[in-house]
Amino acid sequence: MSRTGRSRTCLSARSSSSGGGEGEEEEPMFDPAWPHLHLVYDLLLKFIGSSSLDAKVGKKYFDHTFIVKLLELFNSEDPRERDCLKTILHRIYGKFMVHRPFIRKAVSNIFYHFVFETDRHNGIAELLEVFGSVISGFTLPLKEEHKIFLWRVLIPLHKPKTLGVYLQQLTYCVTQFVEKEPKLASSVILGLLRYWPITNSQKEVMFLSEIEEVLEATNMVEFQKCMVLLFRRIAHCINSSHFQVAERALFMWNNDHIISLVAQNRQAIVPIVTPALEENIQNHWNVSVLNLTANVKKMLSEMDEELFSACLAKHKEDGERQASLEQKRRLAWERLESAAAFQPVTGNTAVLVSR
Repeated sequence: MSRTGRSRTCLSARSSSSGGGEGEEEEPMFDPAWPHLHLVYDLLLKFIGSSSLDAKVGKKYFDHTFIVKLLELFNSEDPRERDCLKTILHRIYGKFMVHRPFIRKAVSNIFYHFVFETDRHNGIAELLEVFGSVISGFTLPLKEEHKIFLWRVLIPLHKPKTLGVYLQQLTYCVTQFVEKEPKLASSVILGLLRYWPITNSQKEVMFLSEIEEVLEATNMVEFQKCMVLLFRRIAHCINSSHFQVAERALFMWNNDHIISLVAQNRQAIVPIVTPALEENIQNHWNVSVLNLTANVKKMLSEMDEELFSACLAKHKEDGERQASLEQKRRLAWERLESAAAFQPVTGNTAVLVSR
């Protein structure tokens, strides 16, 4: 059986035995044939790295077919094999410049297949690690092809439930783009908001961590393009009944760069987050969240006491108005129910009912 076939067989068997879980807590599977395979990989690595290998000659043998078969092996269950493959792919990418566009396209296809079809692949973290180095070598201004890779590949990679397995490598790739070309920051943040997890609290914590890293590389112009939608989501997270989500959203206010961005746009942001902070103070069950909320309230009050007081007053007024509307609605329903209870049945009604 071929290496690819054997890897797929192991994967299939393991999937059926594990019940199709997320795979984050599964023990790695070590291939008993690895001592022999390692010799082959080591020899290949030395051959590629040899100064005697002429790239013009070698590219005929390290062709597209070879690259595709090499990439298929990244789905191996054995982390040692994936680590070797990662080094080999990086060397091939560096040595054979003519194959670089094809490698980027082939890896993109693997990511597409993973995100939109299978939702399972063992080598996503390693492939992203290779691409972290590739992205860091992109020249400025970035080509349109590279931006498309960010929008159509890296951002959708936040969708799978196994995000935690490769989050570190994915975040590094995304932040590399933003650091190289800061004007991409707003589109990255809006892309993350589009894929925001609604029913998975652990993924929400991951998203908040990545958002903080992206914001650290975001300038004022880009921040203003997305700040309203972003802080509506952060306010929602502050009110989360899951204490880890609420804590992570509140911890963001310890970041000096984020506070600087907020301070310069406080007229837009403080009215969004103040109701969420008040809701927490009145209703949240977790003591740690309550303490963090109080700290953020104090910070915003010190930032602009007049604005914060006005937002509190408006929140109180809105609450009273909502309570009054609820009361009127309740009384209206009670009157309707009373009227219906004492309404006599007419002859016409009886005829209609009999028909």
